[in-house]
Amino acid sequence: MALAACGNNDADNGAVNNAPANNGAANEATDNMNADNGADNMNEEPNNAGNDAAAEELSGSIAIDGSGTVYPLMARIAEEYMINEQQGVSVEVSRAGTSAGMQRFVNGETDLSNASREIRDEELEELEANGIESMELKVALDGLTLVTHPDNDWASEMTQEDIETLFVSGNFADNDEVMWSDVNPEWPEEQINFYGPNENHGTYEFFVDEIIEEQDLPSTINLQQEYSTLVELISEDENSLGFFGFGYYVNNSDRLQAVSVDFGEGPVEPSLDTIAEDGEYGPYTRPVFTNVSVTAANEKPEVMDFVTYVLSGAANEFAGETGFAPLPQEEQDEALEQLQSMQ
Repeated sequence: MALAACGNNDADNGAVNNAPANNGAANEATDNMNADNGADNMNEEPNNAGNDAAAEELSGSIAIDGSGTVYPLMARIAEEYMINEQQGVSVEVSRAGTSAGMQRFVNGETDLSNASREIRDEELEELEANGIESMELKVALDGLTLVTHPDNDWASEMTQEDIETLFVSGNFADNDEVMWSDVNPEWPEEQINFYGPNENHGTYEFFVDEIIEEQDLPSTINLQQEYSTLVELISEDENSLGFFGFGYYVNNSDRLQAVSVDFGEGPVEPSLDTIAEDGEYGPYTRPVFTNVSVTAANEKPEVMDFVTYVLSGAANEFAGETGFAPLPQEEQDEALEQLQSMQ
């Protein structure tokens, strides 16, 4: 059985073992996202979101895998939890990508699985077949962000129609060698080089399923497993046009330019304000998730304690500094009540 809580609407290889006594998970996240840039000015002093005081000292381990997009947020939460909440609990956060992480989750290898898209019916069926009860939890809001080289002074604004036409194979040329001038005759007669995350990532699936409605991407697109590689490639290519989550842009804003998107009422730049609930960037805003094994939460008190910490304020507290917009806390409270009722 699997439930979705308030859910109506990635990634480097290997695990990161976040030992609480040393550099924590957030250090791994910032290494990957260059977090000295961009979103640092959004950092706030921690207020020990979550449980004010642990009811008991716990020990054990928690295994989390999945979305590279969600990784920085969950890594930051895990670090704070191990330092200030439960020093005897080790939280291991990995980033294989949404789909790869979900496969580990349905096989019972992890306790939580981060995702930048909703869980699929076939994944729910596998969970049920394996006797795993799960619950899908929204943890924050992300904005799908189109990015170019910082010296690109012609495509800083594009219409939604331009973007969704450009990223479909065959719309401009049979060989998908599309020129900037194909979009606007005043733009350079130079070929656009497309970039994006590969099919292991929920961001790829969201873009293909929701943005271009299951049509084919250009055959010339350069798809990568690692977001850090995408950032490097796009920042070094003057004719680049790529996409990924807002956090990877904002933490590399000194090397990238975000495209403002005109959804019909003028160009909208992605920001924490515009990607928030009911924000102007709405068509390209999406929830991101973690899926918790209710089976594991009922067997391992440290799992339930960690998820309680996430939903009791930690996700919202650390959302901004990792490039996400927070959710209404009452929505998180309702999800927690639903999870607790399943114990």
